[in-house]
Amino acid sequence: MLSSSTRLLRLLALLSTRRHWPGADLAESLQVHPRTLRRDVDRLRQLGYPVHANSGVAGGYAFRAGRDLPPLLLDDEEARAVSIALRTATAAGGMEEPALRALVKLEHAMPTRLRQQMDVLRSAILPLDAAGPVVEAALLVGLASACHEQLRVAFAYTDGQGRGSERSVEPHGLVHAQQRWYLVAWDCARGDWRTFRVDRIEGAPRMGGHFAPRPSPDGGDLKAYVARSLTAPLAQVPARIVLHAPHAQLARRIPASAGTLRPLGDHSCELECATHAPCTLVYWLMALEVDFQVLAPEDLVDRVRAAAERALRGCTGVRPEAPVHH
Repeated sequence: MLSSSTRLLRLLALLSTRRHWPGADLAESLQVHPRTLRRDVDRLRQLGYPVHANSGVAGGYAFRAGRDLPPLLLDDEEARAVSIALRTATAAGGMEEPALRALVKLEHAMPTRLRQQMDVLRSAILPLDAAGPVVEAALLVGLASACHEQLRVAFAYTDGQGRGSERSVEPHGLVHAQQRWYLVAWDCARGDWRTFRVDRIEGAPRMGGHFAPRPSPDGGDLKAYVARSLTAPLAQVPARIVLHAPHAQLARRIPASAGTLRPLGDHSCELECATHAPCTLVYWLMALEVDFQVLAPEDLVDRVRAAAERALRGCTGVRPEAPVHH
């Protein structure tokens, strides 16, 4: 005789395989009396599962959609398929943070044998091409788990200038911005909050002991904190560009992490942003398909002018004269 909890799980699994089950067939599959089946169905309803019953000759039970998504039962094959799909979505973009949250929940619930199979499969999976750097889903899952369980993490890190260092942090959350993953964490050595590009973490992070949670930066809005961190270089090398389009229109197209957008009257606005990647900025301005004027810096003015001359030559077919050597 199966225990009531085991019987409920089997009942839930059977209901998920068909749109409709005749009561007699379902009771026979579970090897229980119809009265026991009715009690088990009532118990599933109390737990939030939308099981509907029909009486009469064609009576039986059906698992219908409800207002909320109830816990799902997956067999081994289904769990592997979902895990692979979530890993692909997480690494290649598209679903990003929701995919990562679902992946962490799924892999936490997996038995050891399934996790070992997924480790083998992962080595054979090639991620889709993405605009941003590709990050191993296993690294994201490990960092997300450390955030959830409040475990200190140590790792080797290379900054934007190519300088390497060892970091010991208290991880707080992961944010996807500008086609990259960022870890928001308290840096123990520096005594302050920091953002770390996950693709710059070298090797596997080392998990440490538990830590007491701290108040979140920016009142818990990690996206806003990361956006502010990404625009921090403005004081060093700012670019100022007048965009000839209404502020309301461009605010929907230009993310806050790209820079500061200020209205200039009803039909134009000014964008202030970093110029650490001027070639990318020139391409982005051209792709924006809005008339603009670069106010500063002079180097960006020269790059835009050179790009415009190159585009004009592409339209006219006139090549620049080769220098004459004497």
